[in-house]
Amino acid sequence: MTASDQQHAPRPALPADPPAAAPEPVNSHLLHQLADAHGVGTSFQGWDGLPHSVSQETLVKVLAALGVDARTNQDIEAALAEADLAPWRQVLPPAVVIKQGEPAQVPVHVRDGATARLTIALEGGVGSREAVQQDVWVQPRDVDGVSTGRATFSLPADLPLGWHALHAESEGRTATATLVVTPARLATAKPLEERRGWGLATQLYSVRSKRSWGIGDFADLADLAAISGARGADYVLVNPLHAAEPVPPVQPSPYSPSTRRFFNPLYIRIEAIPELAYLRPRKRAALEKLHEEVAGLNREGGHLDRDAVYAAKLQALEMLYHTRRSPARQAAFDEFCRISGKGLEDFSLWSAIREDLAPGDPLWKDPAYAIGTPEVEALREKLADRIGFHRWLQWICDEQLENAQRAALRSGMRLGVVHDLAVGVDHSSADAWTLRGVLAPNTSVGAPPDMYNQQGQDWGQPPWHPRRLAEAGYEPFRKMLANVLRHAGGIRVDHILGLFRLWWIPMGNAPGDGAYVRYDHEALIGILALEAHRAGAVVIGEDLGTFEPWVRDYLAARGILGTSILWFEYDGDSPLAPEKYRMQALASVNTHDLPPTAGYLAGDHVALRSRLGLLERSEQEERAEHNASLEKMFALLRERGYLSEGTAGAGTAQAAAEEHTIEALHLLLAQAPSVLLGVALVDAVGERRVQNQPGTTEALYPNWQVPLGGPDGKPVYLDDLPGNKRFNALLAAVEGSLHGS
Repeated sequence: MTASDQQHAPRPALPADPPAAAPEPVNSHLLHQLADAHGVGTSFQGWDGLPHSVSQETLVKVLAALGVDARTNQDIEAALAEADLAPWRQVLPPAVVIKQGEPAQVPVHVRDGATARLTIALEGGVGSREAVQQDVWVQPRDVDGVSTGRATFSLPADLPLGWHALHAESEGRTATATLVVTPARLATAKPLEERRGWGLATQLYSVRSKRSWGIGDFADLADLAAISGARGADYVLVNPLHAAEPVPPVQPSPYSPSTRRFFNPLYIRIEAIPELAYLRPRKRAALEKLHEEVAGLNREGGHLDRDAVYAAKLQALEMLYHTRRSPARQAAFDEFCRISGKGLEDFSLWSAIREDLAPGDPLWKDPAYAIGTPEVEALREKLADRIGFHRWLQWICDEQLENAQRAALRSGMRLGVVHDLAVGVDHSSADAWTLRGVLAPNTSVGAPPDMYNQQGQDWGQPPWHPRRLAEAGYEPFRKMLANVLRHAGGIRVDHILGLFRLWWIPMGNAPGDGAYVRYDHEALIGILALEAHRAGAVVIGEDLGTFEPWVRDYLAARGILGTSILWFEYDGDSPLAPEKYRMQALASVNTHDLPPTAGYLAGDHVALRSRLGLLERSEQEERAEHNASLEKMFALLRERGYLSEGTAGAGTAQAAAEEHTIEALHLLLAQAPSVLLGVALVDAVGERRVQNQPGTTEALYPNWQVPLGGPDGKPVYLDDLPGNKRFNALLAAVEGSLHGS
């Protein structure tokens, strides 16, 4: 047979490969059992009031983000067995959070039959206490071939508030866990029940003085507090002041920060830094030139340019950083760094690296470049000066925030500055890199579909990993709160429902294809209450949206104030009467996600949403419904005597009538028993433009980039407020209604 013949000769038939076996379908019952064991909801109630099931694929992905393999029935069975046995593998729970004065027990797992001892080392090394073992018998378990028993210890009921440590001993083995004793009820808002308070709410970046560099700053905050405090205000509530990117371009949204622990140097007032006085003439001239270059931006009434302002400020700050500090100033800087510890060091390291690397650079995901690796420690040494610069920026922020709070209290305010805490951080943020060990991978936080966003929302933020956060003794959560509250009289927690459960969206899924993951709310709310107690601060939870009914009751029982927005409070089909509002709440006419009241009354948001293509029905239909809801509110105002017949109506455009209607709405709200009343600064000056239009990108609308303006759109400066008749009239009306002056 020739080679040619051989090439074309028929080959003998080979036995066919058996068909691939179809994957075994996942047992839904077992998968749901496993999800429940790890706090993953298998269904949820939608905005339509109906139950919705979470798909199996989503449950498997969410469990994977929690470190649980559920791809096959065999995996699920193994994971269920491990979930049942996991507590027995640990001598102590990773962390124990209790309420002061209430009975609490701690399980200690030791070899069956062995004796055990449990002691409590009190915070600050002030002593120790003994826990008492109880006569509680629990069936021993086999743990990896060792018969393991559970000893149950009762903790002393009179333990002081604070961060303590549990120490267990048995047969020469020891184990340690964090013990947190929290207030059963936060009492900081109690004085407000006897004398209610009110204050201004504002977006600080938008509030400029004629001395600003184009963006509102910490000195402007101090001035705003002094101006409003002199008129009877008890607080100024500001947007989140969390740090963004270390160099331009920076994220405009204050709700998508790089870290929630440290502050944004964009808000630094250059002229308030003491070292400015010691700049050499040539450098002083260069700094003044930088200010001149952005001076025009401070007169801009339509749009804020963060990037240009920050670029100029960073150059000025570089000059001041390299100016010699006095021994006292250097000692203060050193002490700030000591107190801030490794958290500041790691954030400053990220900032130094991020100056030259894009957010999508592979380094940020590379395990070889995680905190603590030799590669990162080498970078820490190489970038020491840049790290020092970013540490110094945080010190200056801290000093200027301290000055703002001091000015607020000196003006007569009872609370002073109230900070806003964002829900989370961006995926390419400092916290996502430095805290990766306590964040869940490959998933984002968001919200399920609702009537405003029928596809759901993906906020692009990695969530806390519940178990790993507990294993870290809740230290990252604690230090974040402590730093935000360091110079504050209060804290508003955005989407406080996220401390109970969060909507997790696995990477690659649509926003609506997620699942709720439960958190240990007793621990998180307790720690929030403890840190607020230590700071003497009130806590306001933004508890709007979809939530389980018992949540508000729980928060009230823990001394956490809720949030009531006039336009959202209804009793059936009618606006809620003011006397039916909650007492334990901050009540306000509007919120930053709605237009200022002047714009809302005119229906500006309807026209804007129509122009942006965000309406699912005609503009006429939307406007008709909006006008009908306004008429119901006007009817209530007339019934209570705050509005005369014909003074206001849907679409009223007359300036005097508009101003009178806004004042009437605030007077109505002042009749509510709510311990705090909020007045939006935009309402006090007649601004109409919304700061944030949900459902849009920067290309569609300049969210978080609108400077404070008046009815004519021209800038309103802090310098003008003392003589602004509209501002003074509204503040006087609110103060008079609350306190009878």
